[in-house]
Amino acid sequence: MDYEHLRNELVSCHSSLSRRLQQINRYAMSHPNEMGMETIAVIAEHSEVPPSSLIRFAKSFGFSGFSEMQKVFQQGLVSRMNEYQKRVQNLNLEMSQLKEGDNSNLGNFIQGGIQALQSLRKTVTDEDLQKAASIMLESRVVHIAAQRRSFPIGTYLTYALSHLGVPNMLLDSVGGMFAEQGKTIRKGDVLLAISFSPYANEVLKLAGNVHERGIPVIGISESILSPLGLFSDVCLEVEEIEVFGFRGVVLSALMCLSLSLVVELGRQREQLPSSPSTEKSN
Repeated sequence: MDYEHLRNELVSCHSSLSRRLQQINRYAMSHPNEMGMETIAVIAEHSEVPPSSLIRFAKSFGFSGFSEMQKVFQQGLVSRMNEYQKRVQNLNLEMSQLKEGDNSNLGNFIQGGIQALQSLRKTVTDEDLQKAASIMLESRVVHIAAQRRSFPIGTYLTYALSHLGVPNMLLDSVGGMFAEQGKTIRKGDVLLAISFSPYANEVLKLAGNVHERGIPVIGISESILSPLGLFSDVCLEVEEIEVFGFRGVVLSALMCLSLSLVVELGRQREQLPSSPSTEKSN
């Protein structure tokens, strides 16, 4: 079994695992490098489970023990290292061209933003964007839920979708009306929810309620096994990069992702066949 196969298994089997194994599964998906490099004792401590649970977790996926599963994570790590070695070299070259002194503040934030953008290449595929855009294309209204530091991207998305002529509604929670705004979501609509750890509880609650009603949810979060990802029909993963304790550098990647999603939606709209009334008027 290679790493991609294992990763798919972790996702598809998540709901059938016990609560304790789901806890380990979320950690494994969010920290694949640690799963490949750290000792079982360290992983157990960080994931807040006993080492015996990690062994049981590995055996539930057909491995003889945790060390055998860890080898698959190590193979995935080696593959990613080879793939990104050149990108790291390019990044180091770019950083070396910064003026001396910039590295203390501006340079570090620039580097964090670049890393977030580079990471986006491996976490979101063209197929992910196409699926998300297809769901939005088939919906009556796109409802956008984003609070706190995710709010700027939610605001941009409603701006871009409006210019594209896509009916949408930003759940802005003005006057504390977030829950009431969420009640306007109907069958035939879609919820586009954005949230990162520590998650906005109101967004998670809304996504869960909408998911239970059989209404599609498109999530943007740091992992498909995040609380938001588990409610999502498609989850666009954006890895967070922390600089000096700040995680705002992820906004550069989120803006890039948003532009890509809007452009893909526009492309699919252009490919729709013209209605008879439109052809007659032309």
